[in-house]
Parts: sequence; C-alpha cells; structure tokens
Amino acid sequence: MAAFNTLRASLFGLLLLLLCTSPASAYNRRACQAPTRNPLNGCPHGTLLVGPAQKFTSVQAAVLSLGNATTAATILILPGNYTEQVNATRQGPLTLLGQTSHPNDATKNTVNILWHNATGTATTGTYDNAYTSVLTIAPTFNASATGSGPSGTPVEAGTPFGNYNFRVYNLNLINDYLPYSAGPSLALSMSYANAGFYYSQFLSYQDTVYVGKLGNAYMYGCIVGGQTDFFYGFGTLWVTDSQIELRGCGGGITAWKGTNTSFVNHYGVYIHNGVVEKANTTLNITHQCALGRPWNAQHRSIFANNYLDDSIKPSGYIQWSATDPRVNFNTTMAEYKDFGPGFNLTGRLEASNTTIEMTPEQYSLYDIPAKVFQCPSGEFGNVAWIDQHPQA
Repeated sequence: MAAFNTLRASLFGLLLLLLCTSPASAYNRRACQAPTRNPLNGCPHGTLLVGPAQKFTSVQAAVLSLGNATTAATILILPGNYTEQVNATRQGPLTLLGQTSHPNDATKNTVNILWHNATGTATTGTYDNAYTSVLTIAPTFNASATGSGPSGTPVEAGTPFGNYNFRVYNLNLINDYLPYSAGPSLALSMSYANAGFYYSQFLSYQDTVYVGKLGNAYMYGCIVGGQTDFFYGFGTLWVTDSQIELRGCGGGITAWKGTNTSFVNHYGVYIHNGVVEKANTTLNITHQCALGRPWNAQHRSIFANNYLDDSIKPSGYIQWSATDPRVNFNTTMAEYKDFGPGFNLTGRLEASNTTIEMTPEQYSLYDIPAKVFQCPSGEFGNVAWIDQHPQA
C-alpha cells in the first residue's frame, strides 16, 4: 500500500506539472485558417498542409511525419472529406486547423474527418471501443483502451503521459457507422493527454466522446451530437458555450466512471452555459432523454446554466437500470441553474435520489476550469494548454 501511495503521489505531481506549466503557442489563427491563394500565408513557420494534390493527402500522414519530437507543430487541413482514422501519440504540442472563412462558427466548418465503425455489431464483432474512434489522442493503444469492469483495462506501469498540449479548431469528426446506436462508435478518444477543442463538431450516436484515464479535455463553441451515453469516460471534461444535439434517446447524455486512479484529479464531465436540444424538430422525443446515468457509482457530471429543450425527462438523471441502479453516496449527478422547458423542478425534487439540485456552496467547488483541473488562481489558473481566448 505504501508503494501504491508513493506511485499515486508521483503520478499526481506529474499530472499537475503537465496541466499547469505546458507552454501555449501564439499566432494569428484567423490569418492561418483564411482561404488564400497561398494557403500557408499567416501560418507559423513549418506548418504542414493537408489536402488534395498536396504532399500530405491525409491528416494521419502529416501527423506521422512529425515523429516524436517535442517541439510545437501545426497542421492546416484544406476543405474536404477525409475518410480515415487519426492517431496522435507524440508529446509535443500539436494544433490541427481546419481552413475556414468562419473560424468562430462550428456550423460552417469545411473539413470533415469521417470513419465508419462500431463495437459489438454482427459485422464488426466484439472488441474494445478504442478501435472505432475517428481521432485518438493517447501515448499507446493500451492507454486508450476502454475495457470493462469498474476500472477498465489496466494501463501498463511506466506508460508515459502523452500529448500535453493538443488543440483542434474547426474540424468535424464524424463516426457514421449507422444512423442509430448500433454499438459504441467513437468520434473522439483521448487518454493520458491534455486537449482543447474549439468550434469543432463531434457526431455519432453511441459513445461519441470518450475521455479516458488521466485525460483532460476542454471544449468551447463546439457541437456534440449523440443518442446513447455520448459523453463517457474516466477523465475530466469541461464543455462550455456549446451545443449538445440529441439525435435520439438511449441511456443518458453522460455516463461517467470513477476508479482508484481517477481521484488524482477532479474527474467528471462539466457542461456549462450551453444549449441541449433535439437535433431536428421532427424528432418525437419529448420528455424522453436523460441528462445522464451512472457508469458506476462514482459517476460525476454537472449541468450548469444550460438551456434545456423539452426532450429532457422531468427527473433529469436516471439510474443505470432498475435492477442495477449504481447510485450511492459517491454518485454526483447534478444540476445548477439550468432553465428552459426541459427543466422541471417538481420532477427533479421527486427524483432527488438520483438528481441533485446543487446549492451555490456545493457548485462553488466546480464552478471554474481551474478548480476541476486543479490549477488554482483565477478562472483558468495557469492551465496553459487551454486557449483562454479562442475567438479568432
């Protein structure tokens, strides 16, 4: 036990170092992303270009060309559809930019990275969800594996922390295996890494976004679409000023899990100042969708200051199932000042065994990114891998 505690303390110290001291790159993002005769005008020196008839015709080829260097790198992607899986294992800062005339509007993105795969279907068989992801950010495949059971796949001792400053702007990551939940079909998988996503779309149906062990993710101005447990993981995810699109109802929007290695951070999913609504007005899902359900009893998710449309159940959250509720004193399935037709105070109070209406004092423990990423002082502390001014 003493050895485990020493290892845990060392891991925690390393995580805080990588969270709080990673350098941030600085350049004019709007100038680099703007369509021009020479696409690399305004980009940092050495920026790689991906597109038809270019040296790199796939994003993965450009990523692989960077090797394991720890220097900062930028990849600019020209408009189009790229059917591929992108895997990033390098530690050095890496930024992926989609070319666009509208860098502050995810609905006008011009770059789509597409994949078609799901776990546990008749045609694909049963294997780890990690195989399905459109974009994977992790130092090793083992670190990215979801696994099963209360702690998932064990991560090998000595596994290094992966990318400590990964940024994505104006990309659409789409796993469209089938137009419904056929099985886990990830758009994003990240573990043992720090990553920020800005004005990007993540679209699938089941398990759209996975933030795994020691994963730290920040999303701003994004669109995330799904149907079943489409935010899930072990790590820490902060989503703000974003649109959550319900493409149907199954399970919950969130499904989170804690383990004995999760507690080195304020793990969980925190969704703030957003809009939660049906993906299109023709969907007949009134009062059918849950904010979340506990992947295990250490689930933690908080919806705060969000507009909720009438898709949301009166209870807010739900148990995992009637026979396996997975709810106890460790479970945090909470809201703070949500509003709109999907917020039913009477229904929430009746479901107080699952849905927590936080007091200001309770919410104050999780009200700014610096607190959940444990880099104190100010809204962001010194979480240098987060773009604190993402408006180009």
